[in-house]
Amino acid sequence: MNSAALWQRYQDWLYYHAGLGFYLDVSRMRFDDGFVQQLKPKFDQAFQEMAALESGAIANPDENRMVGHYWLRDPDLAPSDDFKRDIEQTIEDIESFVQKIHSGATCPPQAERFTDILSIGIGGSALGPEFVAEALSPDLPPMGIHFIDNTDPAGIDRVLARIGDRLNSTLVLVISKSGGTPEPRNGMIEVQHAFSTHNLDFSKQAVAITGRGSNLDNVAKSQGWLTTFPMHDWVGGRTSEFSAVGLVPAALQGIDIRAILAGAKEMDAATRLPEIKGNPAALLALAWYFSGNGKGEKDMVVLPYKDSLLLFSRYLQQLVMESLGKEKDLDGNAVYQGIAVYGNKGSTDQHAYVQQLREGVPNFFLTFIEVLHDRTGQSIEIELGVTSGDYLSGLLQGTRQALYENHRDSITVTIPEANAHNVGALIALYERAVGLYGFLINVNAYHQPGVEAGKKAAAAILDLQRNVVQVLQAEKTPLPIATLALRAGAPDQIEAVYKIVRHLEANQRGVKLYGNLAQPQGLTVSSL
Repeated sequence: MNSAALWQRYQDWLYYHAGLGFYLDVSRMRFDDGFVQQLKPKFDQAFQEMAALESGAIANPDENRMVGHYWLRDPDLAPSDDFKRDIEQTIEDIESFVQKIHSGATCPPQAERFTDILSIGIGGSALGPEFVAEALSPDLPPMGIHFIDNTDPAGIDRVLARIGDRLNSTLVLVISKSGGTPEPRNGMIEVQHAFSTHNLDFSKQAVAITGRGSNLDNVAKSQGWLTTFPMHDWVGGRTSEFSAVGLVPAALQGIDIRAILAGAKEMDAATRLPEIKGNPAALLALAWYFSGNGKGEKDMVVLPYKDSLLLFSRYLQQLVMESLGKEKDLDGNAVYQGIAVYGNKGSTDQHAYVQQLREGVPNFFLTFIEVLHDRTGQSIEIELGVTSGDYLSGLLQGTRQALYENHRDSITVTIPEANAHNVGALIALYERAVGLYGFLINVNAYHQPGVEAGKKAAAAILDLQRNVVQVLQAEKTPLPIATLALRAGAPDQIEAVYKIVRHLEANQRGVKLYGNLAQPQGLTVSSL
């Protein structure tokens, strides 16, 4: 296609939202009008399904629950007055609590005011808050934030070491809907131990963000934690950034949560239009469907050309992959759906994997995230008439052109600046696109059986570990690995038993391995 034809195609397919100053360009995806017409019936159905979802239809039949994260930024849409009041009251409670923390009216027992936030969560309870912190936290926030988002002991130690002697002025957020998810539970116990060793009262510096009546909710109330905020049953983890999960840590950092919500609400309104060309979420879903043949055959590479948006691709990994990565469709057919997501940032990737993107395996499509506003204040000239921001813009445009010339398709999302309003709109855009695409491919985008399967398998390994330790403690002589597995009641899990005892020995947990470590089948093991 020559330059004149490309320019015309750009104009034909450019979406612009005046209120948001938002652009979406899908012109470098090579679908044609026939493809769009072919998909129109699917989109018509998807628009109806999305409208029903927002109205309170049961969207997750296996859990009999609604999916209402859209109501969080527009409570008037909630299906009942009780839901509406709950949403509005939660926001007011967050603002009131944060004002007391920032003013010093609520302070820790051994310091004048809180200086730091330690947020303990996993998955959606961590990725959203982490992305927003990186994108929007002021250079000099009223409180610095730290995250424990794994059950890695060394990682926990590193976070606590960075807090150091400010532990006595650190506000701890424990985020878990049920209170039973292992990673946040483990992080909480580790932090409680750290508080105890410093003679600090954890309960006087702790906040729970959890489901009402959950184990965590009961613990927080019985121990007299500072307060609790709700995680609603109708909000999934990966779509919880506009709930207390995301709003509490954001507000504590001095981020304008009303602006985030307003941006999301404005984008939601734009994505309710029941037509493809005038709906930015539908355009994204169309492009994804085209690129992957409706089967996720190509990966989504996300390249934000702004340092503050570095974590956007990581955030989208969960939103897209957990929502769409499903073995079966809504009719029970095996479909193995999903779209793999990865990315880093521009222009770092000019010097990393763009070489492969341009000349290697064409198993992807690009999404460029462009931010028009370079910085606060004026830029110096790096060369005559050229600033650092001009270079960044040129690298984005040049990469887009070079990839297209070699038959690599791309989408470009453009926002005027990376502020709270626009970041809220970006998150909402992708939530809506994922919802529409899920309906297009007939999968339930709002459950995650694969994640639950992994949790159950992990629990089984820990049960096996307890059996292994019990057998070793009862034995006086070393046992071969296969014998140990047999006596632990797991003769078909010899490899798992071997890895359990290897881990225990490495951490000096009262276990000793004997023999040639390069030949696991010949090892024996005993209790010390």
